[in-house]
Amino acid sequence: MTDAGDDLKALLASDDRFAAPERGDLLQGTVIAQDSHGLIVDLGQKRDGVIPQSDLDKIPEEDARLKSGDLVSVMVIDPVDPDGNLLVSISQARESGDWLEARRVMINDELFNAEATSFNKGGLLVPFGNITGFIPASHLSGLPRGLNEEERLSFFNKMVGKQIPLKIIEVDPQRRRLVLSERKAIRKWRQDQKADVIKALKEGEHRKGVVTSLREFGAFVDIGGADGLIHISELSWTRIEDPSAVLKIGQEVETLIIRLDTANNRIGLSLKRLEPNPWEAAKDHIEAGQELDGEVTVLSAPGAFVLVEENLEGLLKTPNGPGDLTPGLKVKVRVVDFDPERERLDLELVDQTS
Repeated sequence: MTDAGDDLKALLASDDRFAAPERGDLLQGTVIAQDSHGLIVDLGQKRDGVIPQSDLDKIPEEDARLKSGDLVSVMVIDPVDPDGNLLVSISQARESGDWLEARRVMINDELFNAEATSFNKGGLLVPFGNITGFIPASHLSGLPRGLNEEERLSFFNKMVGKQIPLKIIEVDPQRRRLVLSERKAIRKWRQDQKADVIKALKEGEHRKGVVTSLREFGAFVDIGGADGLIHISELSWTRIEDPSAVLKIGQEVETLIIRLDTANNRIGLSLKRLEPNPWEAAKDHIEAGQELDGEVTVLSAPGAFVLVEENLEGLLKTPNGPGDLTPGLKVKVRVVDFDPERERLDLELVDQTS
């Protein structure tokens, strides 16, 4: 009981409004008197609290046998009744254990499953012990967008009786608010699953996966319960402007794990590093001053990228604009600088061959 009392005090102390008793406040006090009308309790306030006999009748008889000096936990049900009393309830305070448990679950970031029992126009209602939690519509993962009110209520009705994965996002016993989220529970579950997958991985491993989404900056691949990112720079040794030019959603690929970030729950993958490194292969036969035949592949702000060997591109700078250069054009270029360690090949135009 002492630990529970300390926990209750800590919960109450977390809300500044505890200093001014309001309906729903959880308080702790000492029994100072008892009569046929109920109990009088010293709550450390300007007025003593009154526990009506009708409230004592709601709890087990053995628990209602209180005497002067006993500690009790109560909930304010009326700060000032018609007779000027501060009415409090033991039966409703028993719910405080559920509020404490809800706070513990939220602080520990725990997930749980529960069954929706009813709904209102704003979302679903879910029991949590003796209290009721609320899942706002915005925190339901499967709610379609653009539904009218009738369709929305029909969706809620279909959810009643179903087990839903949940995460607690707000605990406010003063306002009797317990807010739950299915959307955040699913996100947390995926993060936890990904963390477990990362623990089992090693950098340098080959992993098969399925492309789940494409973005401007790269592609996400599910490698067995967790998504890893292939950055656009890791898709190919040649310059790629659009990941969809290389991959498609649903495509099966083999990847190389190049980075595991356990702190941020991220997995870095590569496609190009499964192929021979063209920069290493070119070390022995490309040097400054050498003339090479190539093909323009991509035009960009700094100039044109020219493919001079398989998977090996250099940058042909065009300070006055691309001129007649277009992708697919055959050109002869001269090597200005070659730095394979930095994967840099600077070129200058010698002639356009076609």
